[in-house]
Amino acid sequence: MKKLLLIFLLLMAMAQTCYSQNVRNKNNASIAKIESDGTVRNSNNSYLGRIEGDGSIRNSNNSYLGRIESDGTVRNQNNSALGRVEADGTVRNSNNSYLGRIEGDGTVRNQDNSAIGYVSGIPMRWAAIYFFFNFF
Repeated sequence: MKKLLLIFLLLMAMAQTCYSQNVRNKNNASIAKIESDGTVRNSNNSYLGRIEGDGSIRNSNNSYLGRIESDGTVRNQNNSALGRVEADGTVRNSNNSYLGRIEGDGTVRNQDNSAIGYVSGIPMRWAAIYFFFNFF
């Protein structure tokens, strides 16, 4: 019975990241929406770009901007590392300096620990790309 409950909870947690969610600023105003297929739209629902299944990041003209690798490293179109998103939500730049963090409850904090936004239901790495690396 415990195994079934654990499996159910894991499935529910995974399902939560399958739906589009709003990305909100510190005033709780919607600034973007990242859909389950990686499509990114602004608050007016205009298409900004997408994060593809292989980690590639493309803008609204389908131009390649970079990618996020499986280890959380974010690279630009020249393959230079811009930074990384660690498993715990910590975001670092290419010099390994701390930029901020996405907490488990979806709060996005900058390096001064001030809340700069909120996300939920999307992979942490996608949110980090939007907030900290400003691809769109």
